[in-house]
Amino acid sequence: MSRTTMRAPNPGWTDPDCPVARTLDLVGDRWSLLVIRDAMDGARSFTEFQRRTGIARNILTDRLRKLTAHGLLAQRTAPSGRRQEYVLTDAGRDLFPVILTLRQWGERHAFASGETHSILVDQHGSPVPEIAPTSADGTLLDTDTTHVQKTR
Repeated sequence: MSRTTMRAPNPGWTDPDCPVARTLDLVGDRWSLLVIRDAMDGARSFTEFQRRTGIARNILTDRLRKLTAHGLLAQRTAPSGRRQEYVLTDAGRDLFPVILTLRQWGERHAFASGETHSILVDQHGSPVPEIAPTSADGTLLDTDTTHVQKTR
């Protein structure tokens, strides 16, 4: 969510000065990220989200409401004109690298060697390359080459 769409600070932030903690407060539960994942994969209706995730109706209702309230999803009238559908906002689409990184971590660490799993492919059908963070000069970054600096 951009700063311009952010509401007054939430007094319940886990760690008000940490962007990671704030992000987890918004989308850090299992279901929220799976709803975002499925929206990225074309799910639009309540029924589609429920079918893809297996989430209970009451939990899905809560997550869709929360993701909409925080500006990650928006509701619009479906092309049929009969129902509302959910679409990613710019803030929701900005989570693509997060979902991709989680996916790639899972491919490396959550499956046994040779175990079947889905893969993400580009528009040509080629597997998406590994994401590797780099500095401005192209140097690979990791926990040994970065640190947190307060902005105040």
